[in-house]
Amino acid sequence: MRVAVTGASGFAGGVVARAAVARGWRVHAFGRRPASRVGGGLGELVRAGVVPYRAWDVTGPAPGDLPEVDAVVHCAGTVGDWGPRREFIQVNVIGTARVRTAFPGARFVHLSTASVYDPFRPTVMAREHECRARRYVNAYGVSKALAERAAGDAAIVLRPHAVYGPGDPTLLPRVLASVRGRRLWAVGDGRQRVSLTSVDNLAQACLLAASGPVDRGVFNVTDAAPVVLDDALRWILRERGIDAEPCYLPRALVMPVAAVTEAVFHALRSPRPPRLTRYAVGHLAVERTLDISAARERLGYRPAPTSFRGAAAW
Repeated sequence: MRVAVTGASGFAGGVVARAAVARGWRVHAFGRRPASRVGGGLGELVRAGVVPYRAWDVTGPAPGDLPEVDAVVHCAGTVGDWGPRREFIQVNVIGTARVRTAFPGARFVHLSTASVYDPFRPTVMAREHECRARRYVNAYGVSKALAERAAGDAAIVLRPHAVYGPGDPTLLPRVLASVRGRRLWAVGDGRQRVSLTSVDNLAQACLLAASGPVDRGVFNVTDAAPVVLDDALRWILRERGIDAEPCYLPRALVMPVAAVTEAVFHALRSPRPPRLTRYAVGHLAVERTLDISAARERLGYRPAPTSFRGAAAW
């Protein structure tokens, strides 16, 4: 099996590339960083000559003489709840179209996100056809919805939610940044259920999508079952050895404050995101759960349960 992985110098792409190598596949890795700056396990494989790696910023033309591959797992993208719309569109939408065009004969697996679902209401065991958001709270959600279209009908689209694991650049840092003294500040009541996705489960889904009998369709991808937010936060605190308790603020109080804060930062043209955004508030403040029946039944997806064991080393 020959596979190209974009975004391989990043979090999810690096794990997908290593998982493919472990399965004995021939992996061609592409990433925004130069080869000398590719870290972790993938960096070791690149320097050992096991994985050919080429720097490719997908906002620009594809490198010449691309390898012939059976499948592409497209993990490259810009993730975040702040930034100019043009950047998100350039990377996530136009970049997806560039990669799709660069490998015209290969199966295309596109890494999307559950952020394409309606951010203004709870997501309760949502199925893939329920993606009917009319508006989004930021450019990221818009760009990922448009990127799914850029991937085309003849693609496999995967929608994970809140990806975590060793090297996690988003979820765990955001949780830890919310600790103030002996309190971990969160929004909601703590009883809301959330679907999380370990990066290893995500890699499993990517490889199944790249090599299985199904060659198109949209699939939610999460851990085996949803968890209660308060349980997850307390588990993280224990694993990290942090003496703090989750404390919850009402969403109805915090969301307007986040909207005002965003407006001020936009008016000031701040390149830095505010500490509080509507996207961050809505991400875990209400139920965000996904139905993964389609992935189980059609892809053969068998995810492990949510686990933060070993998070002290992340």
